[in-house]
Amino acid sequence: MCVLLAYEAPANSMIVRLSTAFSSDDTLEIHILFHELITEAFRNNYASGNIWQNYLTHFILSNENFFSLACERRDPPQGSLRDIGLHDFEVFMRLFALDNEHMHYIDHFVGDENQTSPVCEISKAIDDTHSSRKIYDIVTRWYKNHGVGYFSTRKAFRYDGKNFIALNNSDVGDVRLDDLVGYEAQKSELRANTEAFISGKPANNVLLYGDGGTGKSTSVKALLNEYFADGLRVIELYKHQFRDIQSITGRLRQRNYKFILFIDDLSFEENESDYKYLKAVIEGGIETKPDNILIYATSNRRHIVREIWKDRDDMEHNGDIHRSDTVEEKLSLASRFGIAINYSSPRRESYHEIVRTLARKSGLYVDDKELISGADRWEIRHGGMTGRAARQYVDYLSGRDVK
Repeated sequence: MCVLLAYEAPANSMIVRLSTAFSSDDTLEIHILFHELITEAFRNNYASGNIWQNYLTHFILSNENFFSLACERRDPPQGSLRDIGLHDFEVFMRLFALDNEHMHYIDHFVGDENQTSPVCEISKAIDDTHSSRKIYDIVTRWYKNHGVGYFSTRKAFRYDGKNFIALNNSDVGDVRLDDLVGYEAQKSELRANTEAFISGKPANNVLLYGDGGTGKSTSVKALLNEYFADGLRVIELYKHQFRDIQSITGRLRQRNYKFILFIDDLSFEENESDYKYLKAVIEGGIETKPDNILIYATSNRRHIVREIWKDRDDMEHNGDIHRSDTVEEKLSLASRFGIAINYSSPRRESYHEIVRTLARKSGLYVDDKELISGADRWEIRHGGMTGRAARQYVDYLSGRDVK
C-alpha cells in the first residue's frame, strides 16, 4: 500500500481491478480493463510502448499530493517525508513489473508522432532501471524541473468553473513566432515581455489589439510553444468566467509555473459590467495578483469597452477641460494593461510578401504574377488584406496541388 500516492485504495481503481482479474483469470474483465487502458493512452497521448507502464507513469507524474507538490516547489524532501517517498517508489516498482500471460496485448504499442509524450520517455527511463532509488531520482527530478499534474505535460488549459481541463497539445499546434510573417516590432516587444516574465523579472499584462486575422491569437500560441520548456502555461478564459478570476489566481499562486491567463477577442457592450472584475484583478484590488500570473488579451477594439455618444453627456466642466466620468470608467480597463501592441492589417506590398513567404514554406512554386493576382482577388472576397486571408489563399492553392 502506498502512503502518499494511495492509488491502490479505491476498490474501483484500475490497479485493484486488474490485480483481481489476474488472480481470478477473468479473461473478459481483463480485456475490458485493457480496452480502458488503451482508451486512456490515446486520450492522453502516451499510446506508444508498454501501455500499462505508461499508465502508471502518467498517474505518478499527474498525482498531486503533498510530496509531489513539495518537490515542485523546492528540492526533494528530507527526513521522514523522503523515507515515505522511497517506500512508495518500491511499491511502484513492483506494480511497474506486473506480469501476466495476457500482458502481451498492451506491452508493445508502436505509436505515431501524434501519440507520444514525455510520459513515454519517463516510462522508458523507469523501465531501464531496477532501483527504487533511481526511480525516486527520476520522478522527483521531473517534479522539480517540470512540475506535477497536468501542468507538467500539457501546454494549454481551460477552466470549467471547478477544474482546469487540459487541452491536447495538438490543439495548440506547433506554430512559432517566426511563422508569423511581418510584425517584427510587435513580436519583439511581446517576446521581451514574456522572457522577462519567465525569468522572474517585472513584466506587464499585454493587450494585443487591431484588425481581425492579423495574428494576435497566433502570437500567444507561438509564445506557448517556444517557452513551454521554461515553465510557461496558458489558461484560456471567457468573459463569463471573470467573476472566478480571484479563485483561479488563488489556486495558481503557489505553483512553480508561469501562467498566462489568455482572453481572446475581448470586448464589452455598453450594458455589460463584468469588465470591472477583470479591472480589479489586473490592478487595484485588495489582493494583489501573484507574480507568476500575467493576463494577455486580444481585442479588435483599442479601448475594449464600447463607447457610445450618450456617454459624453456625462460632462464635468473645469475651465477649458471637459471630462466625462462615464468615458473614463470605460477607458480605464484598457489603461490597466501595461503594454498595448497594435496589429493592423498590412499594406498591399506587405500582404503580397506574406503570400509569397507562405507559398514558399508550403512548397508552392507558382508564377509570381499569377500568385499575386490571385491573392488580390482572394482578399476582396475574404475580408481584406490580412495574414489570415493570405494563409487561407495559400491553403486553397495547396489543396488543389498547384505546383
